[in-house]
Amino acid sequence: MSDYSASAVIAISSHVVRGSVGNRAVVFALESLGFPVWAMPTVVLPWHPGHGPSTRMNFNDDVFDKAIDDLIAAPWLGEVKAVITGYFGSPKQPLAVARLVSALKERNPDLVYLCDPVVGDLGGLYVPDATAQAIRDHLIPLADIATPNRYELAWMVGAPLETNSAIIDAALSLGPARMAVTSAVPMMAGSIGNLLLSNRNALLAEHRAMDGAPNGLGDLFSALLLARLLESHDEEKALQLATASVYEILARSMKRQSDELTLEQDQSSLKTPMALVQLRRLLHPASKPKRL
Repeated sequence: MSDYSASAVIAISSHVVRGSVGNRAVVFALESLGFPVWAMPTVVLPWHPGHGPSTRMNFNDDVFDKAIDDLIAAPWLGEVKAVITGYFGSPKQPLAVARLVSALKERNPDLVYLCDPVVGDLGGLYVPDATAQAIRDHLIPLADIATPNRYELAWMVGAPLETNSAIIDAALSLGPARMAVTSAVPMMAGSIGNLLLSNRNALLAEHRAMDGAPNGLGDLFSALLLARLLESHDEEKALQLATASVYEILARSMKRQSDELTLEQDQSSLKTPMALVQLRRLLHPASKPKRL
C-alpha cells in the first residue's frame, strides 16, 4: 500500500481458534495484501460449528457496546479506510456497529463499508431471526457493498430467487451501490457463480463447483473483493481477481484433503492468482430499452 497511515480496515466478525473462517480468513487476506487491520471479534469458538459442538464464548452486549464506543473515540480513527462485517453473536451487536459506521462516515464520507450478511444458506437461517433482521434493517442500508449469498438475499427480500434476473432485481431493491451475490445461477454446467451488480454493471464470474468444500469461502471472497476495490481496480477486474483467488485456494486446499482453507500455504494465490474464471456481462436493467 502506498499510504499505510490511511489504509486500515476494521474487520468485525467471528473468531475461531482453529481454522480459516470468519475474521481468521478476512484478516489474513487483507493483511496479505498489505492492509493493516483492526480486528474485533463478535464471538469466539474453538472451531467452526460444522466440525462439531464446541464451547461458544459470547461477549456481553454492554461490553461490546462500550468497546464500539472506544473505537469511535480512538485517536487513530483517521487511519481507517474501510469497515467489513460478517457474523454477529447477538441481535444488539449490529446496532452498535451501525453507530460505528455512521460515526466513521460522518468523519470521512469516502469510507467504504462492506456488509457480508452472514445469516444462512440453502438450509435456512442459522442465526436467530432477530439477529438477521438487525443486519438487514440497520447495516444493509449503510453498506456501500453487500455480499450475501443467494439464499441470504432471498430471505432479505422475502422472495425465491431462481434466476439471475430475479437476483439482479432483488439486489437493486435493497439499496447498496454494489452487491456481489455468491451462489448466483451459473450459466455453465457444473459451475458456481458470483454476480456483481452496480448502477452500471451486471457481471457474472464463474468457476467449477467442487463438492465438500471447506467453510470460509464467503468470508474470503468478501475480504478480497473489498481489498481489490480499495486498490482502485475497476469492478470487472476486482471481481475477476477475488473469484480467481478463492477458486485457486479452494482447489489447492481440497487437493491437500484439508478440512480448512490452507491460506497460510497459498499466499501467492491471494496476491497473484493464476486460475482462469469465466467472466461475462449480463443485461443490466438500466440498459433495457424503455417502453413508449
